[in-house]
Amino acid sequence: MRFAMFAFVVLLSACVGKPALDDEKLSGRDFNLEEFFEGQVLAKGQFQDVFGTVRRRFDVVVTGTWDGETLKLVEDFDYEDGTTEQRIWRLQKTGPVVADQTWTGSAEGVLGVARGAERGDTFNWKYQIDLPVPDGTLRVNFDDWMWDLGGDRVLNRAYMKKYGVDIGEVLITFEKQ
Repeated sequence: MRFAMFAFVVLLSACVGKPALDDEKLSGRDFNLEEFFEGQVLAKGQFQDVFGTVRRRFDVVVTGTWDGETLKLVEDFDYEDGTTEQRIWRLQKTGPVVADQTWTGSAEGVLGVARGAERGDTFNWKYQIDLPVPDGTLRVNFDDWMWDLGGDRVLNRAYMKKYGVDIGEVLITFEKQ
């Protein structure tokens, strides 16, 4: 029975559509990562598993500094269960490739190099991370998407996989202060 359920989840996750950088843009805005995240940004988010059950909710204060080469993001997480976490990202702009503005980055727990690209109002970021969870650490792959909604707001939807299988999503709204 467990194998049948696992097979069903794998099959179902293969049918779920995901965004792509070449999707039609719905606005004329250009996402400028270093401009949006410089200063203080407040965020609210949640993780939900592949079945749609919300498992964790959190608030995040992001403090960003841009020195012309490196965008440093200090993320302070407060989870509803009372736990806290801090992650510090260091992102470097690596230059344009075709129409994309590309980035690389690192943070504690990230395996290898995170890679991202901006195109129009969209930013896509991919990385593997050992993610702290209440009972230890979970190694997952993130396919992280951000859309500039205008008015100092960004919507973030991150797809999480383990062993190539979707395990859930993180939804976050960011608001620049």
